[in-house]
Amino acid sequence: MVSLSKVVSRDEWLVARREFLQQEKEFTRARDALNAKRRELPRVLLDKDYVFDTPDGKASLLDLFDGRRQLIVYHFMVPPETGTFCVSCSFWIDNVGHLAHLHARDTSLVVDCPVPLPRIQEFKERMGWTVPWVSSYGSDFYPDLHFKIDERDPQPPGISAFVREGDSVFHTYSTHDRGSDLLNGTYNYLDLTPLGRQEEGLGFPQAWVRYHDEYETS
Repeated sequence: MVSLSKVVSRDEWLVARREFLQQEKEFTRARDALNAKRRELPRVLLDKDYVFDTPDGKASLLDLFDGRRQLIVYHFMVPPETGTFCVSCSFWIDNVGHLAHLHARDTSLVVDCPVPLPRIQEFKERMGWTVPWVSSYGSDFYPDLHFKIDERDPQPPGISAFVREGDSVFHTYSTHDRGSDLLNGTYNYLDLTPLGRQEEGLGFPQAWVRYHDEYETS
């Protein structure tokens, strides 16, 4: 149970809020600096011919850019022990915004999952998602990009970024586990509230998460 903070006057609250604002500004400046360093990371030429199944037929990694300069791929997990679509990954896809804003910055986004395309299409229709999905089933793309960065096994969600020069595709960045927290709008909204994420005492942090059509309505 999360304890609420003490009750104070408006003037006392303003003093505390202004003090905390300075810390928020420091954090924002530090995040801007970290983002700049991320853009300076070296890149790797991808010379393997990955093939994806899409609703429009076979596609290459270059095709997934859809003519744009940059590409973001979300690596959607289907744990082999369950064979079901990852609930945590579904939580992240629910938080993807309108892609027109990414397209305006010359960037495409697709979701990849290493299961047959008909399973993807059925699940996508159930969830009501419009973000494009592809299937890397039968290729090395998912294991090649969903890899260990530190001593831990990669955890969902996993996201990778790519850039192209002409027909050459380069891998520039990948992150897994807590590295993708910033991309989850629900978490960021909850972090603004007094109760926060309310995950204390759970078996694991996202034990409360369900497919969005499985929550009990009140």
